[in-house]
Amino acid sequence: MPVFRVALDLPLHRLFDYVAPPTASRDDIGRRVRVPFGRGEKIGVVVDVADSGDWPLEQLKSAGDVLRDLPPLPADFFALCSFASTYYQAPFGEVVLQALPAGLKRCEPPTRRAVRPPVPGQPPVLPELTGEQAVAVAAVEPAAGFAAHLLHGVTGSGKTEVYLRLVERALAAGRQALLLVPEINLTPQLEERVRARFPQRTVVALHSELAEAARERNWRAAFAGDADIVLGTRLAIFTPLPRLGLIVIDEEHDASFKQQDGMRYSARDVAVVRARQAGVPVLLGSATPSLETWANAHGGRYGLLTLQERANRQATLPQIRILDTRRLPLQEGVSKVLVEGIRQRLERGEQSLVFLNRRGYAPVLACPSCGWVSRCQRCAANLVLHLADRRLRCHHCGFEHRVPKACPTCGNQDIHPYGRGTQRVEEWLQGEFPEARILRVDRDSVKSRKQWETMLERIHGGEAEILVGTQMLAKGHDFPKLTLVGVLGADSALYSADWRAPERLFAQLMQVAGRAGRAELKGEVVIQTQYPEHPLFASLVAHDYAGFAAGQLKEREQAGFPPYAFQAVLRAEAPQMADAIAFLKAAAALPLVAAHEQVMLYDPVPMRMARLASLERGQLLAESMSRPALQAFLPLWREAIEGIKAPAKLRWHLEVDPLEF
Repeated sequence: MPVFRVALDLPLHRLFDYVAPPTASRDDIGRRVRVPFGRGEKIGVVVDVADSGDWPLEQLKSAGDVLRDLPPLPADFFALCSFASTYYQAPFGEVVLQALPAGLKRCEPPTRRAVRPPVPGQPPVLPELTGEQAVAVAAVEPAAGFAAHLLHGVTGSGKTEVYLRLVERALAAGRQALLLVPEINLTPQLEERVRARFPQRTVVALHSELAEAARERNWRAAFAGDADIVLGTRLAIFTPLPRLGLIVIDEEHDASFKQQDGMRYSARDVAVVRARQAGVPVLLGSATPSLETWANAHGGRYGLLTLQERANRQATLPQIRILDTRRLPLQEGVSKVLVEGIRQRLERGEQSLVFLNRRGYAPVLACPSCGWVSRCQRCAANLVLHLADRRLRCHHCGFEHRVPKACPTCGNQDIHPYGRGTQRVEEWLQGEFPEARILRVDRDSVKSRKQWETMLERIHGGEAEILVGTQMLAKGHDFPKLTLVGVLGADSALYSADWRAPERLFAQLMQVAGRAGRAELKGEVVIQTQYPEHPLFASLVAHDYAGFAAGQLKEREQAGFPPYAFQAVLRAEAPQMADAIAFLKAAAALPLVAAHEQVMLYDPVPMRMARLASLERGQLLAESMSRPALQAFLPLWREAIEGIKAPAKLRWHLEVDPLEF
């Protein structure tokens, strides 16, 4: 009797054997199958049909129905999943099943509809390319096989137009195009632009905010080759595409491309591997590339394409002013210089943006008498005051509590909010500019795609003269009347213990600065800081990403940080920190560690956010100057760790190329 080797969505590094139906053949490889598991059923994927299994046939359960509503998953899909499983130390079954939409993993799938066909329309008039755009388009040839390119373009330089021209060439060759964006809220506007450019082509979106039925419908269209263009967030990188001809990663530097739970993978890096396996070009676009990508481009691994001028010939890069606030009076964190700039824009009928990457009313509520602070009961973090709905809320675990009328410790009724968030700044601006229409844009005011689209319509329609926003407004948006950007509270990242903090801050400030002056109107950016002499600000004023990147890479090389070293981190979480640290010490003391001299293990320590959702968290960093040496060590180490006896409530995982510590 033939045996099915089945991948199941389980945190186990093994496949499961089942007696195959009598009609089974190797044509069933890649199909979904119902199998008994425990007291119920699961949907698995057949990855092999063998003459015998690892166990005697009489000990194996029989597989159920083989689902034939779809063609088998192709070999290149399994090759990509195999890479991800091996590199990121994730169970193969978890990788395979994670890539499928939820509806395909149900034993009783819902009724399905077909994707709506494209609505015929007139092709739009294409904008004239700048010389730099034309060079970039010519450099990427979808029919020439694999090549990785970095498109480094200043904000407003027309990177999206380069993407669309390359998509057009891929479609003309009968291929499919995959475009990835980091944030769901960037998908609607890009989708609208793509549909307008290709009205006679089928365009589908894949992201987590889609309803289950819609996501499955779009996935099926992509898998069948009926969808010509696929727009998606990070998980879309695993979507099988039979005619794949081009991969584009927009805002490739964004940390949202890194999955932080389950299989912890980088969609950007997986995209490069997929492009190589498929023999197609991949284009990574950003105004502020990640330092890893920048190093690859300057090291010759990637081609480097640059756009140094804005696509609108009448638009110029904004003037960036660094405002020393050490001796300036501030009202709710806002200087008189910024207030006067906003007033001038109101008089001219232009828009202003006050950027503060901290939502809520205030980051903490405290008692001046006894020192009580609104701390989260489940995390090593403070509860943020949300005054509009009178709630204290943890932005890490979601815990909520009503705002107390008096101090819970001493009974003092004079408790105060300290610091400021977007709600507090919005309230102050409404008092300062009572005649202005002020719009706050953050995760509290925009919780769905419909709300986001409505918000964008109001901004473009001139229904808001002052915007108060977080990083939701920092990238990818084009507001022609926005001419002033004021940045509050940027200093906290300058001297962070996180060695990636300067890179993230520079990218954030450069991106938000790029919202100003994207049309004929000149833009100005005012960054308030108590550290005006910091070299990061000098690079910002000069719009000199290359100089900033060179300095950061030199520091990282001297310190032995990525991209000049390669890292993995073992994390453990338990109700007690002592249990987590003891487990990590046991992992560090395993005999095989001494045999891998090129891999260094640091001492186990608590994570920066040491307590999250009532669990204490520790970590153990593994580092090597050789990626092959680290990759050879990790699977052996993981297998040995699985043999450590740990407390029942302790959970652990390995993360390769971590971004957070």
